[in-house]
Amino acid sequence: MTQANLAGKTALITGAAKRIGRGIAEALAGQGTNVVVHYNSSAKEAEEFAASLKCRGISAWTLKADLEDPSQSASVVKRAIEIAGSLDVLVNSASIFVPDTVKDMEFSSLMKHMQVNAWAPFVLSREFARATVRGKIINILDTRVTSLDFAHVAYILSKQVLAALTRMTALEFAPDITVNGISPGLILPPPGFDQSYLDKLVSSVPLKRHGDPSDIADAAIYLLKSDFITGEVISVDGGRHLKGTTHG
Repeated sequence: MTQANLAGKTALITGAAKRIGRGIAEALAGQGTNVVVHYNSSAKEAEEFAASLKCRGISAWTLKADLEDPSQSASVVKRAIEIAGSLDVLVNSASIFVPDTVKDMEFSSLMKHMQVNAWAPFVLSREFARATVRGKIINILDTRVTSLDFAHVAYILSKQVLAALTRMTALEFAPDITVNGISPGLILPPPGFDQSYLDKLVSSVPLKRHGDPSDIADAAIYLLKSDFITGEVISVDGGRHLKGTTHG
């Protein structure tokens, strides 16, 4: 898919009303790509964001679905095609991030993270591959998928499952669908935290600074422009993944 071919294509981006999903949606709009803005509870924010995207000369739609509900996640791709006509790109960005440890993790927390962060992206990817002649999938992972995070055990386990599924679906969906992942590092503070959260952790990054959603968007555009990359995971983390296991 060349740069020119991104114009006029249509992308479904989960969690597109906020954070990294929003940054990717904005970058794709800049390439002339139409966007289906998926959201769960951020209705007002999603509608306003879609309206702002339309002002850039593309088409944009909103789609509400609770990815914690298997029946809703199973219908997202079908509904997106019904409102947009077709899909060429799927970006699985929506996720949940709840702290727990080995000592206190509950089964319910593990299952909730697995449903939203791994199973829903897998189901969306499978339905996308069934409905699309040629297309591209990007899964948003985490720089810690190659190590550990003892402060967010259920979360990191779910992202490690998604990383494995990225490789498996890349083989299963080839040659017509490419599947790649992006592992962000210090990009945004978690919900409820401010800039000081990032500032305190930059010492753990080899490049001694944090990133920005535009860094993730740049990696996404790169992968979407390539027709010869699949099954890869790009770490966009200033080299933090090279330092191995982290405790939070």
